[in-house]
Amino acid sequence: MDDVQSQFTGLLEQRGIRLNDRQLDQFESYYLELVSWNEKMNLTGITDREEVYIKHFYDSLSLAFYVNMEGKNAIADIGSGAGFPGIPLKIAFPHLKLTIVDSLNKRIQFLQHVVGELKLDEVQLIHGRAEDVARKPEHRDSYDLVTARAVAKLAVLNEFCLPFVKVGGVFAAMKGTDLAEEVKEAARSLKELKGVLLEAFQFTLPVSESNRHILVVKKSNPTPGKYPRKAGTPLKSPLV
Repeated sequence: MDDVQSQFTGLLEQRGIRLNDRQLDQFESYYLELVSWNEKMNLTGITDREEVYIKHFYDSLSLAFYVNMEGKNAIADIGSGAGFPGIPLKIAFPHLKLTIVDSLNKRIQFLQHVVGELKLDEVQLIHGRAEDVARKPEHRDSYDLVTARAVAKLAVLNEFCLPFVKVGGVFAAMKGTDLAEEVKEAARSLKELKGVLLEAFQFTLPVSESNRHILVVKKSNPTPGKYPRKAGTPLKSPLV
């Protein structure tokens, strides 16, 4: 274990997350594949190894500081991009059944490669728009936990993500910016999509000292039939 991994594991242990040697090898393989594929396609603007471990891997796992992963089974990561936070969560908590939805097929191809290289099981990768996938019976009102990291404003995210959440399950929005204004703006979409705000958490990312916010929303009732609206509409005309 070198200095970067030692720092990474030490910071996680402070939060009660312990990784074994196999999991550390998986994170390192993930890093190497990310940097290699990033030369061919735009996956991330962050390629420095220490920064990837903190700003992508640790940041992804920060969700587990506030949401109990042991109590979750099926999770969905919407607009996952290069696999954050879904893949790091799957590495750290192998029992999770992970579904990733992304609208760009190239990113799905990268993730298929990563899943194979890391030998991750029970990972489903879907190329499609969240609004379309959420209307399929096998995904609608089905997941214990749904998350999205830095994808869109909360009023939009609610319509992207809450239709996937089962009644009693949670949606967790991971954001860099202060959520106060977004929460006010999202009041209508929360009501329409049967979401109840449980808690908002704020913390500082170590080393980089960047601010992070995680908003946890509980799903109180099934998604009304008219939602989500057709692909592209939530972004153009948010429920505000």
